[in-house]
Amino acid sequence: MKNIIIFGAPGSGKGTYSDEIVKKYGMGHISTGDVLRAEIKGGTELGKIAKGYIDNGQLIPDELMIDILAKTYDAIPKGKGVIFDGFPRTIDQAEALKVMLKDRGDDMGMMIELVVGEDVLMERLLKRAVEQGRADDNEETIKKRFEVYRTQTAPLAAWFEKEGIRHIVEWTGNKETTLDKVFAVIENA
Repeated sequence: MKNIIIFGAPGSGKGTYSDEIVKKYGMGHISTGDVLRAEIKGGTELGKIAKGYIDNGQLIPDELMIDILAKTYDAIPKGKGVIFDGFPRTIDQAEALKVMLKDRGDDMGMMIELVVGEDVLMERLLKRAVEQGRADDNEETIKKRFEVYRTQTAPLAAWFEKEGIRHIVEWTGNKETTLDKVFAVIENA
């Protein structure tokens, strides 16, 4: 199975669709958000550093993330394929991920970009904040995260396009229909 990068703005459904892909295809799943939240909850040194960045709506430094991802990636059985959920977020991170995977005889596989309007995203994130008690999901921080996404992450889509691995899936207003589109991309790429 190919590796898959799930790409999109905060709240676009990266985690939700990644979970569904894992269920259907039995792939490994690396969610940078989950990995970082576990470090924060565990009170590790990395968690303390990461919390400072996250609380301010900023991205975690690249070197830190690549080290975490390499360790996590190496723990997943070879040949299953891995979903990268929430990484890369910048061109430098994408290039570092490409090198990390190449060093292991692998490649990025494909990128699936989830496109959802910001009004829907804001509604989802505020709802998630209440349901999951996520302090990083308040309106002010969400607006900062959208700005970081627009300025630092969204330009990465063109990089994936140049690599020939970008696939766009637009939100249909319905999770199941959108999920069917995601599965079609995976099966036809």
